[in-house]
Amino acid sequence: MANVLYTIRKTLKHYVQGSNMLLIATVLALLVVNLPWTQDFYNSLWNHEIALQVGSFNLFSHNGHPMNIMAFINDALMAIFFFSVGLEIKREVLVGELRSFRQALLPIVAACGGMIVPVLIFFLFAHGTPYQNGSAIPMATDIAFSLGVLSMLGKRVPISLKIFLTTLAVVDDIGGILVIALFYSTDINLWMLLGAAAVLGVLALGGRWQIQSKLFYVLLGIVVWFLFLQAGIHPTIAGVLVAFTIPARPLYAPGKYIHTIRENLNQFSDEDDEILSTRTILDHDRLNLLKEIESASDKVISPLQDMEDSLHSLVNWFIVPLFAFANAGIYLGDLHLSSVVGGVSLAIMAGLVIGKFLGILSFTWLAVKLGWAPMPSESNWKMLASVAMLGGIGFTVSLFIANLSFGTGDPMLSELLNEAKLGILVGSLIAGILGWAVLHLTLPKHPLHPATDDE
Repeated sequence: MANVLYTIRKTLKHYVQGSNMLLIATVLALLVVNLPWTQDFYNSLWNHEIALQVGSFNLFSHNGHPMNIMAFINDALMAIFFFSVGLEIKREVLVGELRSFRQALLPIVAACGGMIVPVLIFFLFAHGTPYQNGSAIPMATDIAFSLGVLSMLGKRVPISLKIFLTTLAVVDDIGGILVIALFYSTDINLWMLLGAAAVLGVLALGGRWQIQSKLFYVLLGIVVWFLFLQAGIHPTIAGVLVAFTIPARPLYAPGKYIHTIRENLNQFSDEDDEILSTRTILDHDRLNLLKEIESASDKVISPLQDMEDSLHSLVNWFIVPLFAFANAGIYLGDLHLSSVVGGVSLAIMAGLVIGKFLGILSFTWLAVKLGWAPMPSESNWKMLASVAMLGGIGFTVSLFIANLSFGTGDPMLSELLNEAKLGILVGSLIAGILGWAVLHLTLPKHPLHPATDDE
């Protein structure tokens, strides 16, 4: 139980910090794009070209055309985001909530409902319209924002509900990745795709042979990303596939690590105490002993765990907020009330607020009633209904899919993209407020585990 609480506490800490930065970036984008003296700067900023060039070869190019800053954020930096998602998924499958099928079944079934029903509701609104290609937009749950809202209620929230929502969001990410891979890849270049497959094969062999060098995976991962970009497969998928090849087992078991440290420390004699207590240049023997300890420390942490932990700050504090700042800028001057109560905005809001709630709750109810999985401990149907509402907070991946659906540069689609962003923001806000309010009313009034610091 202590390990579960530690994992939940660490996960919440990362995502709560991320949700705060995400909120700040979103508000800032809305302000900057609507202020007359910053509007032109904001709109023109993303069109500047970016290059990492050696001779005539530019890494940040697509079919010979250099990326602009917006494409760099959405295609390159977001590949790192999806790489971190892939690492998290692999960890969850190996040692987390997805390792046991029965344990993971309830949130898996709930996530399926939370993807299927919103897409169906959106399609009912959008069938035969120019925006029906955006049907996948409301299927995503933003893990940072949803866990951020849940954390506001502190220790009143049962641990099982936090695990349920976290696992649901991870499965939801898998669904989003599959949709991007299957429906947003165009003009496939078979030779580039075969080249990417070959490099992925080398990475897979490296993982199987327990190659621990992170540089090996990073450099070959960049090659896979570039080949996917040129092949017509959305390059963020490369991030996920490369993540699956990262070794999850360290070279040393903790017992061997402790033995190595003790063996090296025992070689320091009592007369070394005075030397080691001062800041001094070490002799060759002492330097080698300390380097062996340092090397052992690297070998007891797997590349997967090390890279996942190292990327959290980069993703939560820089990449995702920058993505939000670049993509959440909605110019409100041209929008009318009809933009909110009709069209693509209304379809997305209905999918997020109604579809997510009905899909998650109904599929959860069905799984419990059929005896497939038990209810989360210390929870009831009112609590699960509240968490189902929080599932309607779709932000990062929803914005990402909206850009893939409508961000082609066509003037008519650009207007749809603006309205889609509005629907995502308003729908997520409604889902978050409703979820928090109902949870506040239905949760126990006092902490369930006052002696446990799980926040």
